[in-house]
Order: sequence, then structure tokens, then C-alpha cells
Amino acid sequence: MKEFFGSIADKLFGSASVKAVYGEPIETQGKTIIPVARVAYGFGGGYGESKDNKQEGRNSEGGGVGGGLAVKPVGVIEVTEEETRFIPLSGKKKLAGMLALGFVLGFIIGRR
Repeated sequence: MKEFFGSIADKLFGSASVKAVYGEPIETQGKTIIPVARVAYGFGGGYGESKDNKQEGRNSEGGGVGGGLAVKPVGVIEVTEEETRFIPLSGKKKLAGMLALGFVLGFIIGRR
């Protein structure tokens, strides 16, 4: 079991590189664009056995493991001769907030 978990951990941590967060740079029109993402890993496991089946003379036990990886783009780094800046991607929350504000303003103006 130790070897199994060690193998999984090696694969996960081996893939946790700079390229997993920062994509390949793209050069165009005198600019270098570097994609940026948020990367999260998680894994867990469990083991259990049934007490009811032990009383009946049966042995019932089980275990399991699982893992996951989440990658979310968050923006780009733009590098030019003049400056370097981070440009965040627009979020859905920001869009939803602007829509809600538009509806409220429309309602207020419509009542007048």
C-alpha cells in the first residue's frame, strides 16, 4: 500500500511544474504573452469494516483512494519593451454583478 501511495504522489508532484501554472509563452506584435493558471491537487483514501458482519462470522471490509486535479485560467502576463503587467481574466461574478446593477438601474429609471 505504501508503494501505491508513493507512486501516486510521485506522479502528482512530478507534474507540478512551472509549465502547469505558466503556459508556453506566445510572441506576437512585439509582445510576449504568458498564460497563467491556478493549479490545485487533492487526494484521499479510506478504509473500513462492518461490525455487523463480524458478529455473523463474515468478514466485510473495504477501502478506496481517489485524487483529482483542477486547473483554472486566471489571466496572462504581458511583456513589452515598455512594461510587464498582469491582466486578469474577467470573472463570472463580475459579469453577474454588472448585470444585477444594470437591472436595478433600469428598474429605478423605469419607475420615474
